[in-house]
This record gives sequence, C-alpha cells and structure tokens, in this order.
Amino acid sequence: MSNNILNVIAFPGAPNLPTFAAMEHGQFLQRGFDVNLELTPSSIYQAEETAAGNFDIICTAFDNVVAYGSGQGAAGAGVNPDYVVLMGATQLELSLITAPSSNNISDLAGKSIALDALTTGFAFVLFDMLESAGIARSDVEFVAVGATPQRWQSVKDGNQVATLTIEPFTSLALLEGFNVVAKSTDFYSEYQGGVIATTRSLLANQPEKAKVFIEAYLKGLTWVLDPSNVDHAQTLLSSRMPQIRQRAMLAVMSSLTSPKSGLTPFAALLDKGMDQVVDLRKKYGSSSSPIAPVANFLDLSLYTDLEQSSR
Repeated sequence: MSNNILNVIAFPGAPNLPTFAAMEHGQFLQRGFDVNLELTPSSIYQAEETAAGNFDIICTAFDNVVAYGSGQGAAGAGVNPDYVVLMGATQLELSLITAPSSNNISDLAGKSIALDALTTGFAFVLFDMLESAGIARSDVEFVAVGATPQRWQSVKDGNQVATLTIEPFTSLALLEGFNVVAKSTDFYSEYQGGVIATTRSLLANQPEKAKVFIEAYLKGLTWVLDPSNVDHAQTLLSSRMPQIRQRAMLAVMSSLTSPKSGLTPFAALLDKGMDQVVDLRKKYGSSSSPIAPVANFLDLSLYTDLEQSSR
C-alpha cells in the first residue's frame, strides 16, 4: 500500500460531504497525500476489506466499531477489522421509510423489511421502533440487502416494504411518494451514528496517515458548516451525488448541517449518543460476549490535539 495514498472506505450518503470538500479543496494534497475513496456496498464488505489491510480510514457507524470490538460483528468471528475511533462524524437521523401503502409502523406486521445486516446497530434501531408499536421481530421478515442505496432501491422495486435510510435517500423517497413513519430522533435525544475510524495497527505504525485525514476532514467540515458556503456546498454535493434531485437538495442540506440530524460540529463525539448505541446492542445483540466500556473503542489523542488547535 503506497505511503502517499490514503485509502478510505465509507458508506454512500450526504455525510461524506466534508471529505468531498477536503478532496476538492486540495487539503490532502497540501499534506502530501492523495485519496482513494471507495463507497462500500455493506458493513460486512467494509469489515472484511479492512481486516484484509486494504483501508487506512474507515467512515462507519459507531455500532460497527462496538460490534467487532466485542466479538459480535456481522461478518462473523473470523473477521477482525480492529477498528478504533479517531473522532465523531454524525448524529445521523435514521428514517423508517415505507411503501405508499403503509402509513404507520403497525402496518409493517407480516411484511418484509430491508436491512444492511441483521446484527448491526441500525437493525437494532429498527427493532426498537417496531417494539414501540407492539411488533415483535418474529412478526416481520428481515432481509439483508446492503447499504442505503441498495436498501432504498429494493424498497422502490417492491421487493421489501420498508427500510431505514439516511440523507439524501430519505428526501428522495419522500419525493417518490414513499412515507416516513418514524425517525431515530423521535426516539433518542442523541444517537452516535457515523464516526471516523482507523485500525489499531495503522495508528501504531503509520499515525501520520490518521493525522492527515483528521486535519483535512476538519478543514472540510468547517467549510461545509459555514453558512456562507451553502451554495458551493450544494453544488459540490450535487456533483458527487447526482442522484440528488435539485428540489430535494434544500431538505438534504438542512438535515445534513443540523447537529440534531447530521454532521456534528468539530466532529465531536456524543457521550449520550455512544451510550445509546451500546444500550441498544446490549438489548438486542448477542449475549454471549460482553461489551467493553466505551473508552475501549476510542483513541482521541490525535484528534484532541488537532481539534483544539483548529478552533
């Protein structure tokens, strides 16, 4: 793996905009690195490829870090991506979208629902939503489809009746006449969605790669959250994600730039949000392996130094 290339893997979605901005504005090149950004089709693929040593930076859900760090990863016991969190990314509002024929959560009983994988944190959010409506997991069929674009397409094609989405796919679904029957922000005051992670091996042997990404990402994030850049930010997001229709862009950007449903200022981690993720995993995850304290999944040493100097 070349020392002057940062290999990054992320889930498709609007929350990648700070990384897009950092790339667009040469923040990585100024630091002597180029970026190879790959969008993962699923959390399992992301973990497998990271475990194989193919990625330096992993933009993922906090629950994925907790899951694999606790021996509960969806890819199975033989896959150890050795994730460690460098900093936060998003509060991440998860929306439960349904086909036009379903108007509330209770309509989902006896139906098929698309998920990324059956043992991820987003699945646990869905289980919690269903439980609130008196629907047991045995009352529905769950199908592992993959990341948000694949899940949304599967529901759009009629293969499943519902799934969880993030922006821009939530707004795209609404434009297509689909319903949003619940949001994670209706259930939790905080939920740590996305984080920026690396591997413990890279942090020990090539910490400069992690440092460069943190520096560049924070620059990109500051630019994205600056209201004076909103028009340019929309243009950039549109160029990177052309599937976002122009009439959905305002809603996408509004959600993305709100700390209640999108990017967290200064890429801060949410203490209550991380606790919420762990609580859901304790409730719905495997009971065969204990979950370590949250601090065990974090190494914020580089971020703390760089973030404080950037304020």
